[in-house]
Amino acid sequence: MSVPQHRRVAALALAAGLGLSLAACSTKSGDAGEAGGKVTITVDCQPVGAQKELLKNWNDDVTEFQRQNPNIVVKSVSVGEQCNNPPDFTARLAGGTVTDVFYGYMTDLQQVLDSGQAMDITPYVNKDTIPTWDSVDPALKQVFTDDGKLYGVPVKNYSMGLIYNKALFQRAGLDVSNPPKTWPEVRVAAKKIAALGGGVAGYSEYSAGNTGGWHFTSLLYAQGGQVLTADGKKADFNNAMGRQVLQNLKDMRYGDNSMGSRQLLQWGDLLTNAGAGKVGMFIGAPDATQAIVSQFQGKYQDWAMGPLPGQDGLAKATLGGGEGYFFKKGLSADQVKAGLKWIAYQKLTPGKGQFDYARAKPQNYPVGLPQPLLFTNGSDAQKQELDLRKANANVDTANFALFEANPVPIKGEPRDAQAIYAVLDAAMSGVLTNPNANIDALLKTAEGKVNQLLAAKS
Repeated sequence: MSVPQHRRVAALALAAGLGLSLAACSTKSGDAGEAGGKVTITVDCQPVGAQKELLKNWNDDVTEFQRQNPNIVVKSVSVGEQCNNPPDFTARLAGGTVTDVFYGYMTDLQQVLDSGQAMDITPYVNKDTIPTWDSVDPALKQVFTDDGKLYGVPVKNYSMGLIYNKALFQRAGLDVSNPPKTWPEVRVAAKKIAALGGGVAGYSEYSAGNTGGWHFTSLLYAQGGQVLTADGKKADFNNAMGRQVLQNLKDMRYGDNSMGSRQLLQWGDLLTNAGAGKVGMFIGAPDATQAIVSQFQGKYQDWAMGPLPGQDGLAKATLGGGEGYFFKKGLSADQVKAGLKWIAYQKLTPGKGQFDYARAKPQNYPVGLPQPLLFTNGSDAQKQELDLRKANANVDTANFALFEANPVPIKGEPRDAQAIYAVLDAAMSGVLTNPNANIDALLKTAEGKVNQLLAAKS
């Protein structure tokens, strides 16, 4: 889950004057998929109407792509600000209403396979369909691979750190060039920021909609723990490290009153508060600052980022994840190739689509963030992307210098991540809404539920 990474099923949008309904947003070979010498594909994750500049960019890209490829028609579908609200995504998979080319998290492969909606695209993905394919990090390709078969194309990768509001740091007398490196330091800083009053939370955290479990995982990694045993068969968080994660939060929430009274926050809730200048610190990926500004009316100059804190020093590890596109089973070869061409243009070509930094520079959209991490070090695609990013930067890259200069080892998300995150939401919400919460009981209950769901899938 990143920002992009996101929530709420929205009304369907139109692109290039072409409409469709959610119940019939897929095309099939021999039907609308190939008619009149043209190949039609439906693609989701079109920006929502509130994201005016991003929506214009997307629609401009569709127009230009179709001009360059007159035999391809792209029908765009918007499915919410984050493109993948897990319950909605699961419902669309179950109902068969996903688009031909559909967005998913890196943790979604097994769910897509289980739904029977996944198409094996191995025979079609190569340098001819995606010119930068050989430059894409092999580890990211592997995430979308099962039993040697490729089912998705990675389009974004991220890792998490500590995001903090420089303006609030200054008002609280904190050093903006020296953010907290340990959770005890986070606690001290959060108290000082919360003391400013006015509804400001010194530190803010998720605890609903699978986002709580997502952040619990990153906080556990920071302690040196893991969500599952090495063989992936049992839960492995009901231990001293898992207890420390929840104890830190409980201490800040009720011992210090530094996390605000409103809890059960999901993605948009926390970032709305951040955009309003009411959050001092939270953990997230670099593009969270993008959402704060482009969607929640914040200011780039207010935000900076450091590495993820650990308990007694920098984090032992941090969560890394990302997103990609799957292809719905049953598409024709021409539709698959058309979809790959679109992904290559929109997501994997330096200077185009998400990498059109020259276009983004004058817009309310950041250029210069240390993300996405898609291409291998030293590859031509990486060099082109980095050169373009540097030449068109419109944010102060010094705000991310500490994050980049102090890399924390990246650890991937666990198997069946979304189902596990839903279970762990209860542990997170428990310590953030109940001053008498029993941490041992919360972890034991979550452990039992996770073991049960893993056993059902084995």
